[in-house]
Amino acid sequence: MKKNYYLCLNLYNLLKMGENVKRVLFVNSEIMPYLPETEISRIGRFLPQGIQERKKEIRSFMPRYGCINERKNQLHEVIRLSGMNIIISDVDRPLVIKVASISAARIQVYFIDNEDYFKRKQTYCDADGKFFEDNDERAIFFAKGVLETVKKLRWAPDIIHCHGWLSHLLPLYLKKSYKDDPIFAGSKVVLSLYDDTPADKFSPDFADKVTGGNVKKEDVPFLTDACGINLAKTAIQYSDAIIFGADGVPQEITDYCGELKLPALPYNREDIENGNYIAGYNTFYDQL
Repeated sequence: MKKNYYLCLNLYNLLKMGENVKRVLFVNSEIMPYLPETEISRIGRFLPQGIQERKKEIRSFMPRYGCINERKNQLHEVIRLSGMNIIISDVDRPLVIKVASISAARIQVYFIDNEDYFKRKQTYCDADGKFFEDNDERAIFFAKGVLETVKKLRWAPDIIHCHGWLSHLLPLYLKKSYKDDPIFAGSKVVLSLYDDTPADKFSPDFADKVTGGNVKKEDVPFLTDACGINLAKTAIQYSDAIIFGADGVPQEITDYCGELKLPALPYNREDIENGNYIAGYNTFYDQL
């Protein structure tokens, strides 16, 4: 049965080549109304709706931060998707998947959850503003958790669109650990870059934690100096296209995008403010 499924999936991937994008996976660090409004959370809320209204299938993921009120937002666990473990530094971490609906948008949001990483009430820093020491592991868990869940959904995305620094390891894992998986055979990564680059350093052994599952240390040369800019460069290195989602993207990151000559969509404040960016993003997907 499983063999027949993957034969059909490979046939689907062959048939969709040359056609416009049909399925878009959104991987978001923030989405309104679950977190306060920011440029990232606003795009995380309205872009999937706009792309769905343009007759594409969509799936949206974000972390289930502890500040999200589960009762108010009607989150519930998806038992059939939960129960996997993600291994980080030789420790098994249970992956819990929850889901909620934004009824006004007619979309569902999947939440990546783990008590050790996401139960705390803050997002990236503690109550005193100190950067969480395990933010590197949280980024690893989030990226792997999304990819494993999409595999379990048996839903093959044409485009995977990443938003926010917490999603920046997904391009690496997609291109290295999941490169031979038929679910992702036709997937291209679009990376939106914002002005959210962490100023704090990650743990010095970030590069070691990332390795495994076909990821070698030489695949992540930037992470030997584990800062926010080098995490962004790692994401760019394994992406297929770039969208500039804010004005304040550090120049070093912008310059690296130029060095790789990736297809890129420039930032347009007016389009972001009036919602016209959605049509532009939709066309950009179809051109990749």
